[in-house]
Amino acid sequence: MAGSVASEDQKFCLREVLDTFKSCLSENKEVFIEHYVAGWRGLVRFLNSLGSVFTFISKDAVNKIQILVNHLNGENGSHYITIQSMVKYELENGLVDQTKRGSHPESGCRTLLRLHRALRWLELFLERLRISTEDSKTSVMCAEAYNESLSQHHPWVVRTAAGMAFCVLPGRPTFFEVMNVGSPEQVVAMLGDALPLISEVYQVTEELYTQHELLGLP
Repeated sequence: MAGSVASEDQKFCLREVLDTFKSCLSENKEVFIEHYVAGWRGLVRFLNSLGSVFTFISKDAVNKIQILVNHLNGENGSHYITIQSMVKYELENGLVDQTKRGSHPESGCRTLLRLHRALRWLELFLERLRISTEDSKTSVMCAEAYNESLSQHHPWVVRTAAGMAFCVLPGRPTFFEVMNVGSPEQVVAMLGDALPLISEVYQVTEELYTQHELLGLP
């Protein structure tokens, strides 16, 4: 079982995140929550290694990771092995507030949805980094990815703060160095391997949540 949230300031390594997301999907395309959480721990280290710019994302992610770990290690943990089993269990037992926030603000379904939305932003941003050139501006790439994903779920105050934060992002070389893979060419190649895996985990989750009308959970 997943343990408590580990130190989030360990050094990020893109290869480790790649291996984790490889382990996320079963042969039947079920998403293992333990590996999903481990993948997110790596992504949090990536965000934190870039300074305080992404604190508004990483702090919330750490909180959501811990909620899922608590579910996984709780007395009903056997129902939280995969995202699919979690959705089935919580819906069948009325553990999800589907129309308004009520008595289950920390339901697994609601908690994972917040990580799911942030994963889309990171996927879009990393894809832009992968195909970028030396003179591409990370601030523009990050803002575009944010506007296509997370911004629609954030209030105006958060959107404004995010826009200001993106303006002071380090350049492309710093992002590539933080990934601890090697040369820029090696980083691009590794991203080419990692992003389809992250995308598949995202799409499987998206389809499951769409099927059960969970994408708009309050």
